[in-house]
Amino acid sequence: MRLALEHISKSYPGVKANDDISLQVEAGEIHAVLGENGAGKSTLMKIIFGAVQPDSGRIVWNGAPVRIKNPGMARDLGIAMVYQHFALFDSLSAAENIWLGLGQGMALADVERRIDAVAQRYGLDCAPRRPVHTLSVGERQRVEIIRCLLADPKLLILDEPTSVLTPQAVEKLFVVLRQLAADGCSILYISHKLDEIRSLCHNCTVLRAGRVTGRVDPAKETEASLSRLMIGADPPALQHRPAQPGEVLLRVDDLNLPGDGEFSVPLQHLSLQVRAGEILGIAGVSGNGQQELLGVLSGEDRRAPAAVLQLAGEPVGALGPAQRRWRGLHFIPEERLGRATVPVLSLAQNMLLTARPSETSSRGLIRRRVLGDQAQAVIARFGVKAGGPQAAARSLSGGNLQKYIVGREILGRPRVLVVAQPTWGVDVGAAAQIRGELLALRDAGCAVLVISEELDELFEISDRLQVMARGRLSPSIARADATVEQIGIWMSGLWPKDGALHEEMAHAAA
Repeated sequence: MRLALEHISKSYPGVKANDDISLQVEAGEIHAVLGENGAGKSTLMKIIFGAVQPDSGRIVWNGAPVRIKNPGMARDLGIAMVYQHFALFDSLSAAENIWLGLGQGMALADVERRIDAVAQRYGLDCAPRRPVHTLSVGERQRVEIIRCLLADPKLLILDEPTSVLTPQAVEKLFVVLRQLAADGCSILYISHKLDEIRSLCHNCTVLRAGRVTGRVDPAKETEASLSRLMIGADPPALQHRPAQPGEVLLRVDDLNLPGDGEFSVPLQHLSLQVRAGEILGIAGVSGNGQQELLGVLSGEDRRAPAAVLQLAGEPVGALGPAQRRWRGLHFIPEERLGRATVPVLSLAQNMLLTARPSETSSRGLIRRRVLGDQAQAVIARFGVKAGGPQAAARSLSGGNLQKYIVGREILGRPRVLVVAQPTWGVDVGAAAQIRGELLALRDAGCAVLVISEELDELFEISDRLQVMARGRLSPSIARADATVEQIGIWMSGLWPKDGALHEEMAHAAA
């Protein structure tokens, strides 16, 4: 037995995160830990990695009881972990972050060469010398995965590892994970993609509200049965009616923008339009210009000519984020902590980031009761598990924080909503709720632009699709005419010119 958890419990004020959990992982086993957001998965993984100490219970490692006092001791034992919220220093390069995690037994140049070799072998693109603050969320995740692989772990903990990969790269990663398992490495695999768990994992432990609700062979389960074990019910079915597009509310015309810094992606000849009452999905592997496009749309990057970006026919390229928001253009960045919310502030205080001053202040004074009421409305409508409006943003699980952020923007009544990675790291029930809310917003006449690396998500909610690769956008294609395989190929930058699109679609249909 590589790892055994025996009767692990951990409590925080007002919540029991882990309640008498037992779990066993054999050498060479790929073991899934499945549960909705807030079920206690992250706390349990932190206990295994030594970042959190249990209140009771014990850990047995390779047959011997052990107290893992800190992550350094966990690494010495051979345990490596990729956190959902990454543990990277923004001011250091990718290689320097990995070097610190490995210790200083080798030169930084040697580490960079090893990074290149591992990245090439596993299909995980990584620029070792890029500062972490210039990387997208997906690129940071790749740095974390490579850091773990370089440590030659005996137990590898992966939290949502495929959210930033193309379908082809996912298959390649699965080959690697199966080979690691065949070589004796144990893998704890956390994912909300039930099809991945059924395809990859040997065993699955299901958590709900901090307790084990099932131990199953995922290959013998259906996605519906796994979902019921996880959330106690089937996820709500999406009602995706045909779109009724209206006027063009968001338009980008032939946007060309050089990179803003050594490592940013230049945008080349980008054109798109989103009509009232439709959802346009932007697919692509992280780091291909999505972050730069979001900066242009949100107003954080105002280098583009004013007329290139239009909101309901009005040039807004020269306007800042607040001015665009007042005109109805709302946006949700991919980074929950630090950009979408201030981690140390309460949910009520975080309402100030997007609220209209006329509603939340009077004569220069903040109306705290109004902020609290608004935060409570988001919590109630979107089922956010939190200790009330005064709970700090950083105290929420990733999925519950995402529900709060999406809910805050939707209740702000946007005309246009631009959202990046709306359900990244979110459980199946919460993901269905968020996607349903986006569809309802579309049906109410909002123009919605979704930037996501989750192809299943884009196919589920989008009316049209475009693919972003190397700072360019593919032609637009109706979701009904697209296939996952085709979009996966386009994500490599291989799409036809506009005139050849119809010919390619006809050939694919044949």
